[in-house]
Amino acid sequence: MASTTFGDIEILSVTGPALLKRFIRLPDRIMAPDPNYIPPLHSERQAALTPKGNPFFGHADAAFWLARKNGVDVGRISAQIDHLTKPEPEAPIGNFGMLSAIDDKAVFAALLATAEAWLAERGIKRVQGPFSLSINEESGLLIDGFDTPPMLMMPHDASYVAAHIDAAGYGKIRDLYAYLCDTTAALPPRSAAMVARGLPSNVTLRPMQFKTLKQDIASLVSIFNDAWATHWGFVPITEPEVDHMAKAMRPLLHEKLIWFADVDGEPAAFGLCLPDLNAAIRDLSGSLLPLGWAKLLWRLKVSGVPTARVPLMGVRKRYGEGMLGRLLALHVVESLRREALAKGIKAVEMSWILEDNLPMRHLAEAVGGRQYKTYRVYEKTLTA
Repeated sequence: MASTTFGDIEILSVTGPALLKRFIRLPDRIMAPDPNYIPPLHSERQAALTPKGNPFFGHADAAFWLARKNGVDVGRISAQIDHLTKPEPEAPIGNFGMLSAIDDKAVFAALLATAEAWLAERGIKRVQGPFSLSINEESGLLIDGFDTPPMLMMPHDASYVAAHIDAAGYGKIRDLYAYLCDTTAALPPRSAAMVARGLPSNVTLRPMQFKTLKQDIASLVSIFNDAWATHWGFVPITEPEVDHMAKAMRPLLHEKLIWFADVDGEPAAFGLCLPDLNAAIRDLSGSLLPLGWAKLLWRLKVSGVPTARVPLMGVRKRYGEGMLGRLLALHVVESLRREALAKGIKAVEMSWILEDNLPMRHLAEAVGGRQYKTYRVYEKTLTA
């Protein structure tokens, strides 16, 4: 068991299943006083943090550490290098993530220093995060909106964490926004009028079908990577990653909650909406045993959940900046809103959206969304 010390703080390298189990469960204890924290499913986290269970490791390197003080686990962190990140030869970028710790400046400093040292040893000059583990998974640190629980695949952090990251020499590089849309409310008049006018005759709206799931996943990946390639922080999502997500999230997938817009028969835009798994597991304490499976399936398949999230959407670049692109996006989102409401979903989160992505922010507002959470991505330049 490799370890280093920072005063009275011991940093353990996470190797083997026993330490990984402690790593996964640590936030449940630290965040227990927060009524809006939702323990993730431990089995899902176990899979997500191992190469066998997460395609991310096929194009990335990662390491994990625990901090101990007075014989008690008091913090954790990860460091990762995603080789699909746009090359920056003068200042290669690495990431930190999975950050959770008690309210102790020294603990945060030791954890961040450990991650930085690991990255520096591998030639990294700039550190960005938190990403757990990829920018295409959980991104950013919650800095506003602590009063409501997080939705599926969105982080929830203690309010003191930002100050400790600031104290370690990190600064803001981007903020990410989450918008909440009331599906029961009527569309704003201008958007309602645009939807009522319909789409050009060469455009077809269609839901995903399980019988063509493989083809639809390929279309989704193609559109997403084309739509977002020029945006800050873009890392291409791979087909194995989306395929893995589709398999892992199969109980959440509904044909009417994934919509495509085809232009001249070619997939040009899509939107993916997932019922909020967090609403279904909130009281399960991270475990599906002994009765958690039954509760989860009942809530997802019978009683339903009242919230959902749109984690992925996009419009091909050649349409995205014109009126047709805005129409495609609006009609796709309206289709998701309508079908979500039909399934008893009362609120849909559109997240995350870059603070400087004004077209997406305007779209969220055009369907009645209100910005209700902010997540911050930090950066630090490492000195030799």
